[in-house]
Amino acid sequence: MTETMTPAPVLTLSCPDNFGIVAAVAGYLTETGCNIEQSAQFADRETGLFFMRVEFDLGATARLDEITAGFSPIARRFDMDWKIHDAKEPLRTILMVSKFDHCLIDLLHRMERREFNISICAIVSNHRDAEKIAVHHNVPFHHLPVTPETKPEQERALMEIVKQQDIELIVLARYMQVLSNEFCEKLPGRVINIHHSFLPSFKGAKPYHQAFRRGVKLIGATAHFVTADLDEGPIIEQEAERVDHSMTPGDLIRIGRDVERRALAQAVRWFAERRILLNDAKTVIFR
Repeated sequence: MTETMTPAPVLTLSCPDNFGIVAAVAGYLTETGCNIEQSAQFADRETGLFFMRVEFDLGATARLDEITAGFSPIARRFDMDWKIHDAKEPLRTILMVSKFDHCLIDLLHRMERREFNISICAIVSNHRDAEKIAVHHNVPFHHLPVTPETKPEQERALMEIVKQQDIELIVLARYMQVLSNEFCEKLPGRVINIHHSFLPSFKGAKPYHQAFRRGVKLIGATAHFVTADLDEGPIIEQEAERVDHSMTPGDLIRIGRDVERRALAQAVRWFAERRILLNDAKTVIFR
């Protein structure tokens, strides 16, 4: 007989700020026999929105589906955007990559070491360079080449994988293609990208070489949600390293790859732990 795993529920919510939200949430969980293990909340005075994340234990008799159904009246009363997740369920994820594989390999390694609870259901690429990596890690590989003419067809194929695999998150682990506005709008808050944001003036090819010629003193990377506005999505995490005149372009590339890996891994970890809530063009992250 297979033993049933006890859920580890996490409630996340956002709504217009009002009196009594925390009391209503805590009261409901207490009345249903649940025990709050961790709670965090934030009221944004600028937007007038309230955000909350609660980890709780179901207790001896409560059931997750019943707790979820019973919370709906409270959510309606406060006009909440909410969800109760089971933290023990691995986050079903697609990794997308082009030719630079350092972020891809790092995420695969962290997953296998169980640093965060995700299930990589597919690796998608517009090139075949990462196919051997996918085979080595026993992850299905999908080669979806793209040109301006075939972009709509390629994105339809990608969306079909998302639907078939019940994907919650897409990670652009140095995927060097721009997703269409239509695709981004179908998956709001579910696509994360890594971008060398501390080199904003160095667009185009070889940004680290351009940075070297300008003598920059700081390089870094930003993990952010993908939106229809290119590289303007809500920021999740940023990493930076100081550099100096003695470093070569190769040194900057090496350091840049390190900060890209760190920033992207942290963003994926927070997403998997349900710590990120969207706040218009920004994010609220309960660490």
